[in-house]
This record gives sequence, C-alpha cells and structure tokens, in this order.
Amino acid sequence: MSNAILTCDEVRAAELKAVEHGISLWALMQKAGQACADVLHAEFPEGRVVVLAGPGNNGGDAFVAAQRLRDLGRNVWLFDLAPKGERSVEGQQAVEAMMGARQPLEDMRLEAGDIVLDGLFGAGLSRPLAGEAAYAVEQVNASGARVVAIDVPSGVNGDGGAVDGLAIRADVTVTFCAKKPAHVLRPAASLCGEVVPAEIGFGPFVDAVGGGRLRENGPALWAHALNWPEAAAHKHARGRLAVVSGGIASTGAARLAAQAGLRAGAGVVTLYCPPGALMAAASSLTAVMVSSFADPESLEAQTERAGAVVIGPAAGVNAGTRANVEALLRAGRRCVLDADALSVFGDDAKSLAVLTVEGEMVRENDGLSKGAFAVMTPHVGEFERLRPGLLAKSPSRITAAVNTAAMTGCIVLLKGPDTVIAAPDGRAVVNTHATPFLATAGSGDVLAGIIGGLLAQGLDAFDAACAGAWMHGDAGLRAGPGMTAEDLDAALRQTIAQLYAQRG
Repeated sequence: MSNAILTCDEVRAAELKAVEHGISLWALMQKAGQACADVLHAEFPEGRVVVLAGPGNNGGDAFVAAQRLRDLGRNVWLFDLAPKGERSVEGQQAVEAMMGARQPLEDMRLEAGDIVLDGLFGAGLSRPLAGEAAYAVEQVNASGARVVAIDVPSGVNGDGGAVDGLAIRADVTVTFCAKKPAHVLRPAASLCGEVVPAEIGFGPFVDAVGGGRLRENGPALWAHALNWPEAAAHKHARGRLAVVSGGIASTGAARLAAQAGLRAGAGVVTLYCPPGALMAAASSLTAVMVSSFADPESLEAQTERAGAVVIGPAAGVNAGTRANVEALLRAGRRCVLDADALSVFGDDAKSLAVLTVEGEMVRENDGLSKGAFAVMTPHVGEFERLRPGLLAKSPSRITAAVNTAAMTGCIVLLKGPDTVIAAPDGRAVVNTHATPFLATAGSGDVLAGIIGGLLAQGLDAFDAACAGAWMHGDAGLRAGPGMTAEDLDAALRQTIAQLYAQRG
C-alpha cells in the first residue's frame, strides 16, 4: 500500500483514472463496501451489526457492506438517513442490490454489544452535523458500541485535522487505497481509531495523482539514504557535528543534542560553549569534545569543517544567539535551528529568508550541495512567535508548514503528535510514529541532535528531518511510559540497530 496521503479531490481524480482504465464506479463501490464489511467481520465477529447509511456514496458503500454482512450470516439492521432521497446512479444500484429491510434513521435504537458501521457522511462533508444525523451520532458515542467508520468518521472532513462540531468516535476506520489528511492530523485522527487502507481498484493511480506531494513518514522514504560505515570507515569520514551551547547554567540541552548526534552516527561531535561554561560542559561529557568560542566570528571559523551545526537548545533568547545564527547561516553552514535560535527572530521570519538566500549563494560559490541547507524545528508556540496567526488562518498545519518552508527556504519540522516536515518545493511528510510520552523536557533537544547527526553524515536536509522525526518517535515508543529525555539514548541505539539489520 502506498504511503501517499491524498486530498478528497485527489481521491476523486484517482477514481476517474480508474474509470478511464475500465473500472466502473459501481465496481469501486462494490469493492469498498465489501472491504468495510470484511474488516468489521474480522475485527468484531460477534454481535448485532447496526449500519448507518447516509444519502451520498458513503451511504452506497454502507448498503453494499450491509448485504455482504448478511451474506456472512450476521444479524444486520440498516438505518437510512434518506430513505426517500435522491442518490447517485451507483448509490441507487447499491440500494437495489441489497436484500432485507431498512428503516429510517430516526428509528435507530442501540443495544448492548452492538457493532456500528458508520456510513452516514464521507470525507467531503463541509458542514457540521445537524438534525437526525447529529442525534444519531450522539447516541452512538454515548452507547459505548464498537464503531467501524467508512472512509472517515461522520462529522470529519477528510482534508484537515480540525473537527467542526460533533463527530463519531470510531475504533476502526476503513479508507480506500490511501490515507487522507484527516487520518493523520489531530484532532480528527484521534477519532479514527485504527486506520485500515483497503485496495479497491484505484491504488495504481495514487502516486501519479498525488505526485509525492504529501506522504506519511516511514523508513521507505529515507532508509536508502542512511550512510552506514564500511569496513575501512574512520570517525572523520562519518561526519563532524557541532552543537552550540548556552551559558554555564544552560549546558544540559546542548549536551543532550550532542549525545544524540553522536548516537545517530556522526563520527566526531564537538560542543561549543561560551568560555565561562567550558569547565561545566567538559566535566560532564566523555566521547563528545568541548571547545569555547568568544564571538560569532570565532564560532563561524571553528565550525568551518563541520558537516552540520545544531544551535538553539538553551542557547538563550538574546542578541548574542541571534548574531551566532546569522553568522552560521550567512556562511552557508548546514544548520538545525531549534528553540532559542528561532525565538530570537520573534515574528521576523523574513530575516531568516534573507539569511538563507545569502547562505545559498556562499554554498553555490563553494561548490557545495544546492537546495535547503537549514532545518527549523519549532513546536507550536515557537512557530506562532515566528509567524503569528498563520496556523489559525491555515486550512491545516500542513499548509502552514509548507507556506513557511517556501517563504524561508528552510526545511520546516513543525513538532507535535502529528509532526509535519515540509520542504520549500511543496513536499510534506506527516509523522505519526511517536508516543505522547515524548512530551518531556529535553526530548526536543534529542530530536535536534539526531537530525544534526544525520545532516553531518551528508543526508539531504529533508531526508534528515524525516528520518530524525521517525527515529526519535521510534525511540520514544521503545522507551515507553515514564521515560525521560536521557532514556532516549539507549532506545535510539535499538532503533538504529533495527534499521541497520533491515538495510537493503
């Protein structure tokens, strides 16, 4: 199954391509309904099945599923929101093909142990639920019944993560050939339960329609780019990472980032700190080297041989940090800009855009790789400071991240339970492979270090950000409940070991 994520319009385009290749819309509906029935029957083999059918093609899928479930011997009660309403040609075929009774939705009554198949409204719903549909959804949510949703839970629009009003809470959602944004963006994703993409006939056209613009994160996207050491490898060949620290009382975040970069594979990692913090940093580090710098010019000179620089974790929101970031970007250093390195720009994202243009010119003159060379890793608060109001005005966090990547020329990794990684060229990846236990102090510093370590090894900035987000999430899943940021190091070793074992 493709890792592409398609909008509702793109799904319709893929369906039309399938029709052009000889697959009828009725055949697609039959396969969709049968797939939903088969998933429900496998997941919940016992209990009465209550099917809720709406007026659109989602309802047509529900009619097909109801007949399939009856053929499987299940006790099926079908409740129709629009028993006398007009339907599409395919929807009418589904109604006529179903044998057995149906009742108006207003007659629905749920019993203990019922399984609900939700086919009221599909992904294209653009208004809040109202009337009989809203009342039915309230009943379902209050009943405790297990729910299988067709495509998306009723009340959810497939193209975003917001939920405008009431929506069904599903245990399982069966979608078709590819996920939609609502399946990976919260809060909508939290209503979907387990998402099962079923191949119904237009799968071969998914990638052509989506064009790789939006995908769900996973090793299939970037594992080929990971640089594993060969027999003759030495530490200097594996990449040099620089991590910039704050003052004497603020070295912990940078130390976490430095250790993560080392664990991620950088051969040599050096922590650079103000002179007054040198002893504090040196006394708590072993494999990570320590050096001091006096000013931005010194930092720029000392990081000349570094393959990447991480700056921001507890660096301080002050003029000095901004000057350091400006010096590094102007010099074309491959940077991970985290935390304070972003906050020092306030709502002045345009200055970051100017700096990246200057850095790109330096890199081009030096014959270095083209394209985005800096990765920004804001959480929602930092993103809001940098681009006030953009998240609220955007259709989704994907749109906001892509907009900011295009404007700044940076890879943007917008952190959250549905982390979005966006490139200036419009590509975006959503990472859902994570755990809420990563919401702990220092976790973001570890993420910045992982990405820095991958950048130092020569990965493309977009690949490094995608791989870093997944590896960080995987380590969090391994560390589990009660974890702290320090626990991620051992867990990250397991993650990397498994990726190495599975390399092609």
